[in-house]
Amino acid sequence: QVQVVESGGGLVQAGGSLRLSCAASGTDLNINTIGWYRQAAGKQRELVADISLRGATSYADSVKGRFTISRDKDKATVNLQMSSLKSEDTAVYYCNRKTGWGPPYPWGQGTQVTVSS
Repeated sequence: QVQVVESGGGLVQAGGSLRLSCAASGTDLNINTIGWYRQAAGKQRELVADISLRGATSYADSVKGRFTISRDKDKATVNLQMSSLKSEDTAVYYCNRKTGWGPPYPWGQGTQVTVSS
């Protein structure tokens, strides 16, 4: 049974930074293309960043230049460094296989990011 656990969220002022981490049991994140998603209240879940097996990254326009996705291969985690946070970044953040790169894992609880203006 795959279990994904996201951590690192919290309350931060606009302009601040947070670092999210994604870990999993029952699978190896190092051999999957992984995405960080977010879902704001009343909105659909959206992909904000993803990283391929070879480390290629892509970002939604809304976070480009502010967010950085990376892998820690030793820890088999996928991290999301978020800087220059804006109130519109407030959401629950999740990680999972990128859509189209295999069946999704069961969704974790996510980690809440709240940016105060």
